[in-house]
Amino acid sequence: MRNILFFLLVFSFSLISTAQEKPNSVQFFNAIKSHCGKAYQGKIVAGGKEGDGFVGEKLVMHIRSCENNTLKIPFFVGENKSRTWVLNLTEENLVQLKHDHRNPDGTEEEITQYGGISSNTGLNNIQYFPADQHTADLIPTASTNVWWITIDEKYFSYNLRRIGSDRVFSVKFDLTQTITTPAAPWGEKE
Repeated sequence: MRNILFFLLVFSFSLISTAQEKPNSVQFFNAIKSHCGKAYQGKIVAGGKEGDGFVGEKLVMHIRSCENNTLKIPFFVGENKSRTWVLNLTEENLVQLKHDHRNPDGTEEEITQYGGISSNTGLNNIQYFPADQHTADLIPTASTNVWWITIDEKYFSYNLRRIGSDRVFSVKFDLTQTITTPAAPWGEKE
């Protein structure tokens, strides 16, 4: 009888701890959120080439806005403050990535709000975002894009691969070295 009670106690504890563990996507989202307000410098680790507008420029990401289910991460390329990565956590615990592109006056660029949504909860240190229908309609050549973001204790990386082509881009940010918080991106107030 004692063995049965012990088994039931252990089994019950196991169910409680499993029920309390957050899905991988939520752990991923919270790992990024833990850096809220901080800025980091990055470097291109794949896909950069001279004249692409990225090579030779200072690359900075600033985890600027951290609401319950939305993170806004401006990505500055030199003096260009047009890009913001927006991560949304859905009710289904999936993560959505959108690219918010702005003109210097704050209005949306013609090509904006493209991206994708994870197809499952992924891993707690990586999420994949295949291009969604809005992206395919807006930028037909990007319909085979797959973006992914990784995060661990030392690095955050933003990555792009266009399936069926040589298009690849990857930038890695050192999370062990914060930098001075930059000014607001285009379209945002200080």
